[in-house]
Amino acid sequence: MSDIDRLIELQRASDAEHAKLQGLDGEEHAAQWERWRKAAETVQAAITEAAGDGNRYELEAKVKKAARHPE
Repeated sequence: MSDIDRLIELQRASDAEHAKLQGLDGEEHAAQWERWRKAAETVQAAITEAAGDGNRYELEAKVKKAARHPE
């Protein structure tokens, strides 16, 4: 698996955790929000690491586009 494929999978996992927030409230919402936050933190750290000295924001946009709008 290439680095970009790994980043796309991490982004999709984060997006899936975020989608699970829909319709939750109270403690369920708080617990799911924490799972989503951790997934989002993981993908952000991986993007930062993969970008190295390159443009992190361009890489993040590329990953999000590929994860959310596969061709």
